Amino acid sequence: MTRRRRALITGITGQDGSYLCEHLLARDYEVHGTVRPGRDPSTSALGPLLRAGEPGLRVHAVDLTDGDGLTQLVETTAPHEVYNLASLSHVGTSFAEPVHSGEVTGLGVVRLLDAIMRTDPSIRFCQAGSSEMFGAHPPPQSERTPFHPRSPYAAAKVYGHWTTVNYREAYGLHASNGILFAHESPRRGPAFVTRKITTAIPRVLNGEQRRLKLGNLNISRDWGHARDYVEALHRLLSHPEPLDVAIGTGESHTLEEFLDAAFSHVGLDWHDHVEIDPRLYRPADIPAVRCDATMAREVLGWTPRTSFAQLVEEMVRADLATPASRRAR
Repeated sequence: MTRRRRALITGITGQDGSYLCEHLLARDYEVHGTVRPGRDPSTSALGPLLRAGEPGLRVHAVDLTDGDGLTQLVETTAPHEVYNLASLSHVGTSFAEPVHSGEVTGLGVVRLLDAIMRTDPSIRFCQAGSSEMFGAHPPPQSERTPFHPRSPYAAAKVYGHWTTVNYREAYGLHASNGILFAHESPRRGPAFVTRKITTAIPRVLNGEQRRLKLGNLNISRDWGHARDYVEALHRLLSHPEPLDVAIGTGESHTLEEFLDAAFSHVGLDWHDHVEIDPRLYRPADIPAVRCDATMAREVLGWTPRTSFAQLVEEMVRADLATPASRRAR
């Protein structure tokens, strides 16, 4: 009889981690995940699964800065697959906390790979990278595009990427990099600009907020749905050989287009409700990002299921349905 596969997901309470958890549980995996010590996972997107007593899910309080704790966790859970989705993922915050960003997002990868080496080198490892690693290289960007990070977050991600490659080449680990382009969902954190927009809409409609302050509307991003992208990560780790693969939709849209799609969904003109604040412009911002997802399509057989319009509509609908008492401010 084939053994039930076990996966360990760091950052399981985030949008990517929770969607990947659901994806793997639906395929009869036993899923283990990490949360930061002191955080209540029942208040996250995992809440419904935890409250329902999902038998295939276990959550462990371990931080990526705790090397010994990670080694013990890998030993006790004995996963077949490890997905490193935990990071300090807000670019703006990484400028304010560059050292902590490097400790978690960069050195956390070393600690995980070292834990695998010490415990069981046959464990497959997936590092979630970011299109932020490419910096201002003109689109389209692919897994072959040189890196030019323009933030502490992106620099830490580049370190994690090359560390993964190094452990693969030096020790023969099945260690892969999934370079994720911008991906959103109703589970995206409220500090990110897409959620700032979609959470503002019900407040504008209810008279709770008059103006939404935003920075540069001319940036363009390749926005996809996190639910689609975690499927690509699972395909990546299921591939016979370890790979580095760029994961995106192949389409780019400006922030102004996102605004227009979101506000148009409720019959509003965003021009009447948005104020441009130059103080919100990001240092060394990246003007344009678009993925060349040829390898993901041809090697992994993956294509996104959710269009840009569908993504924005889903996010707006979700925030419209959220009670005012729970709405992010």
